[in-house]
Amino acid sequence: MTKEFKMIDIGEMSYFLGVGVKKMEDGIFISQKKYAEQIVSKFRIKDCKPVATPAETSMKLSIDSTREPVNPTLFKSVVGSLRHLAITRPYITYDVWLVSRFMENPKQDHWIAAKRILRYVKGTLDHGLFYKHSQNSKLVGYSDSDYGGDINDRKSTSGYLFHIGSATFSWSSKKQQTIALSTCEAEYITAAVCTCQAFFLSNTCQAIWLKNILDGLNFAQEGPTTVYVDNKSTISLARNNVSHGRSNHIDTKYHFIREQVKNKNVELVYCRKEDQLADSFTKPLKVETSHILKEKLEMEVGFEGEC
Repeated sequence: MTKEFKMIDIGEMSYFLGVGVKKMEDGIFISQKKYAEQIVSKFRIKDCKPVATPAETSMKLSIDSTREPVNPTLFKSVVGSLRHLAITRPYITYDVWLVSRFMENPKQDHWIAAKRILRYVKGTLDHGLFYKHSQNSKLVGYSDSDYGGDINDRKSTSGYLFHIGSATFSWSSKKQQTIALSTCEAEYITAAVCTCQAFFLSNTCQAIWLKNILDGLNFAQEGPTTVYVDNKSTISLARNNVSHGRSNHIDTKYHFIREQVKNKNVELVYCRKEDQLADSFTKPLKVETSHILKEKLEMEVGFEGEC
């Protein structure tokens, strides 16, 4: 590239677009420690007691809250800062997404929920993502959903993530567009969205799309992309191309997953609930469960220094 462009070698990258990069013997660690410290200071959380999880398991936020209003400008600033921080902290994605739905008319309980996330950040300033050196370049997905978790409209939340080897590099937490009539249907819709992300048909398509990108980067993916689901009925529905009464009402676009399973582009595999890495993208978790999942997401790594 130096033959074509005027360039200066300034050594190994240590900082890029606000993200600290630290090269280790067995991998690369990225974090936003400086940014996390800045927002903790900016929103006056320094003297607050840290918490072990970003949200209480019993948390239910309503758009019709009768609590007193809070400053919407301040609330939007907090949520925007947390959304940027989630770039290297997939574990807070669900909680940040949840409070972001109340930015137009935030109330005191919404503010308390956002402030709890900041308190969690204060106690995990040096956390980030660790990408281990590995010969394993296999793309693997995890797909999960709650059922009717939004108390305002009873829509479910879809959550998914993708690994290459043990490295988490793509994830999402998003409310579904339609109301699911069963847990199976909610999981099926999520699996369809996840499958799309593993094929580029639209902005919602993730497993095939990622697969095509990796092929272009010479990380060719042989065989079907594995997507782990913790609902056996969802797997059966995806494998069964015969339409029946219980699935006739499901939007045709979600049956895209059936075609991909049939063509062996994607394989749905059952996993136990405790092994479902996408669980934290659909609901708040208990402390013990959250620690286990964070380790599997390569988030329990922190190093001294400026990263």
